[in-house]
Amino acid sequence: MQTLRVAIAGFGGVGRATAQLLLSRRERYRQVYGVDVRLVAVCGSRSGLADAAGLEADRLDALKAGLSGPDFIQASGAEVLIEAGPSDFRTGGPGLAYLREALATGRDCIVISKGALVHSGPHLRDLAQASGAMLKLSGAAAAALPTLDLLEHSLAGCQVLAVEGILNATTNYLLDAMINQGLGFDAALREAQAGGFAEADPRNDTEGWDTACKLLLLANFGLGANLTMDDLVVDGIQSVTAERIAAWRAQGLVPKLVGSLTQVGGEVCASVGIRTYPLSDPFAQVNGKNKAIRITTDTMGETLAIGCGVEPLATAAAALKDLEHILLARAARPA
Repeated sequence: MQTLRVAIAGFGGVGRATAQLLLSRRERYRQVYGVDVRLVAVCGSRSGLADAAGLEADRLDALKAGLSGPDFIQASGAEVLIEAGPSDFRTGGPGLAYLREALATGRDCIVISKGALVHSGPHLRDLAQASGAMLKLSGAAAAALPTLDLLEHSLAGCQVLAVEGILNATTNYLLDAMINQGLGFDAALREAQAGGFAEADPRNDTEGWDTACKLLLLANFGLGANLTMDDLVVDGIQSVTAERIAAWRAQGLVPKLVGSLTQVGGEVCASVGIRTYPLSDPFAQVNGKNKAIRITTDTMGETLAIGCGVEPLATAAAALKDLEHILLARAARPA
């Protein structure tokens, strides 16, 4: 039986959930793909653990100080890197250093944090193409909601004319509470924070930056564009007033924070902002913490997906969906 060695860089809530789910699926990987998948290394920013024979779940709380960084991952012998560290799209760190080293040396990468992909996506894409490594990012591009899968597989061969996405669960919940519960922005935010699904500092979500990051990934990795954040027009929901909510409600319209891509003449244009939809539109029915994507093509018309999952398990599962794609691709290679 073949062995595949996997390492995880970034060991917060999502990284730990990914490790636990991977270990629970090892028997599936043996039976379906004939591969013994071993988790040989994990690390956070200052500590880690490695074992060439494979780590088990009961050892994942015994990380040792000083075991961290791209050199540590390289020394583990991992053939696949799952990058799940903090996300900073303004600097790309800390994931950028891990991904550069791994892709340059031909190791397949599964990316969960968006920062490095937004900061240096085309560069990382070029590194992967040059080395032959696979670069997968379902966990970064709306996680449990299938987005890149639709563009790469389900709609293969079509020309994508437009993409609309409700890509941020927090802002969708806030707008839903404002429209349907009559809450003001501040009250809706306090409720979301109390429920544990809005950050203490929610600006990355409410100002539209999280949506913008995901939209950029769809453009660059799904449509082959080379956009940067400077190419996007980004607006959020922080300035929505009670008067605007009342006006939309009176008109029978539902507001959503939407990331939009249009492709005209080979050029991709991207923006993030509030759009309103009549109740007859499926987007108007995407409530609570759900997310959605609608893709319009030349020959298959409109395709719509709506989804939600419990975090961090949903993001971990999206990353391991990418692992299964890697296992399939490896099995198809000539011996």
